[in-house]
Amino acid sequence: MRTETPSVTAPQEALPSMVGASRRLVVKVGSALVTNEGRGLDPTAISQWGAQIAHLRQTGKDVVMVSSGAIAEGIKRLGWASRPHEIHALQAAAAVGQMGLAQVYETCFREHGLQTAQVLLTHEDLADRRRYLNARSTLRTLLAHGVVPIINENDTVVTDEIKFGDNDTLGALVANLIDADALVILTDQRGLYTADPRKDPTAQFLSRVVAGDPQLEGMAGGAGTSIGRGGMITKVLAAKRAANGGASTVICSGREPDVLIRLGRGESVGTEFVAQTPRLAARKQWLADHLQTRGALKLDAGAARALQQDGKSLLPIGVMEVVGEFERGDVVSILAPDGTDIARGLTNYGAADARRIARRPSAEIESVLGFLEEPELIHRDNLVLR
Repeated sequence: MRTETPSVTAPQEALPSMVGASRRLVVKVGSALVTNEGRGLDPTAISQWGAQIAHLRQTGKDVVMVSSGAIAEGIKRLGWASRPHEIHALQAAAAVGQMGLAQVYETCFREHGLQTAQVLLTHEDLADRRRYLNARSTLRTLLAHGVVPIINENDTVVTDEIKFGDNDTLGALVANLIDADALVILTDQRGLYTADPRKDPTAQFLSRVVAGDPQLEGMAGGAGTSIGRGGMITKVLAAKRAANGGASTVICSGREPDVLIRLGRGESVGTEFVAQTPRLAARKQWLADHLQTRGALKLDAGAARALQQDGKSLLPIGVMEVVGEFERGDVVSILAPDGTDIARGLTNYGAADARRIARRPSAEIESVLGFLEEPELIHRDNLVLR
């Protein structure tokens, strides 16, 4: 029986890709592409992506890259015939492969005038709010300085993620971390079909679907290659996760000529998973759902007005009182002068430090504390009005 096409909103040629209107992108590339099906890192392919990313940056787009391939490259360098099953062997392969991966990206991207930075993350880094803010601040700073972060999961220290995880999920987490507008997953497949086209001649290609549609997961069954662990199902689930943060996702072939440039122009390539909730609204809802706060910041009238009427960040000079004990990255309530709960947000400073810099201008934070996390106590992107 033919599977019903899920939530296809329009023919491919009628709707441009949302990537074209995106300002900030996360591009994830799979192991098979990076390592030329396991034969070793492919400098030609990596250089081509560098050229395309350089073009995207010239059009005003920020790009973060999430790259698989460390374990696959390590396996090749160690001369192993196949991917091992032992966790410590996989960790050893990752340690060896990460060296080569970083070197090739740095060399190939530099040819196109791009400076790169290697960033190793685990899922735990993004689950802990303090480490989440640290990673977020680092990536935003790199982008502000024109650097292209190359992110890989820190497979040398994780365990369950090597056995069951994938960089598709990491790509979605990073998209939410940096408030990306879109996630592009480059793979060795054209995109999503209603069934496996190698087995079902009636399978239909899907150019545009709604992220999170429950039908999609049933269509995407199947594991990855012997080189990588992720199959189409991990990509569909990653698109669902990215959509929770308001980012749309495109799954397409990394072997398509100039695929990133074409997406950046708005061309429809591959399968687009459309997020139903706007990015900013999704982030605000995430903050609003944190009903349990760790403490509170009581503001003067000027600071309260700046937040409520002008959409400003919360600066320490506007804080009259710090209530309770909390750490950097905790969710705190924000109170008007009369004690009314007017907002909540992720604080850049713990309670002890917040008390020391309260009523002081941002220019004095470093002299008071001896360091500067951020000039804002709570950035407007991490704050939601109630």
